[in-house]
Amino acid sequence: MRILHAASLAAALLTAGSALAHDYRAGSVEIDHPWSRATPPNANVGGGYLTLRNDGEEPDRLIGGSSPAAERVEIHTMEMEGDVMRMRQLPDGVEIPAGGTAELAPGGMHLMLIGLAAPLVEGERVPLTLEFEKAGSVEVELAIDAIGAGGAADAHSGH
Repeated sequence: MRILHAASLAAALLTAGSALAHDYRAGSVEIDHPWSRATPPNANVGGGYLTLRNDGEEPDRLIGGSSPAAERVEIHTMEMEGDVMRMRQLPDGVEIPAGGTAELAPGGMHLMLIGLAAPLVEGERVPLTLEFEKAGSVEVELAIDAIGAGGAADAHSGH
């Protein structure tokens, strides 16, 4: 009886682990934990964050995205100009060097979901299609974290 109980527990843990997994792959690019912050009820925009790891021998490039949750998805960066933080679109996307990593995180490069169809709600997931120059497109989900979530350490806490 103990063996049967242990086997059932092990099977349940394996099933839960795969349900909680939140990583994706497009060609040689691994997409680690795409997430966003919840938005206030009248917000028109939201951010998207993730880590891209390229284990290939050639660079690739994230060139865009789309989501049914927003009118459009753009790739942006935030930079200091004097004493002012400015955000601008990266029309050429983000390079992921061969054997390297590109991080889209709060305060730096990020996805901008513009024209939200509805607020982003903590605990929900939002479908998102990422477009890569070489790897093509891949569908992922943004895990929606709390409004004030600060980064990967916070983002992994609820998933």
